[in-house]
Amino acid sequence: MTGAGASFAADALVVIHFGIVAFIVGGLVLTWIGAALGWRWVRNRAFRYLHLAAIGFVALEALAGYACPLTLWEDLLRGGTRPESFVGRWVHRVLYYQAPDWVFTTLYLAWAAAALATLWCLPPRRNTAS
Repeated sequence: MTGAGASFAADALVVIHFGIVAFIVGGLVLTWIGAALGWRWVRNRAFRYLHLAAIGFVALEALAGYACPLTLWEDLLRGGTRPESFVGRWVHRVLYYQAPDWVFTTLYLAWAAAALATLWCLPPRRNTAS
């Protein structure tokens, strides 16, 4: 894939990547808020275990020293160039920032530990409708 098609695919991929990051960060924060406000959906088993799996994958990936596959695919689609579209440029700025690898690994592990502790302190229920 080359040209505009590759640029569009890279932009779409970075938006998906941003969505996953928002799910991992926002999912835990909303679970805490929802627990305090009595929202029943925060006890949804599928949501909670999917959330834990997502941050667990990211934390293990960082611990093993692997780069995120979504980042690698985006770089491959862009051919090593900067995102040129408006969406690609802004989502890329929000998503990628500079810090030593150990900082990210520590943050990912801490977030995974917080998600696991939240799962233990606020366990999901089989049926969230009742």
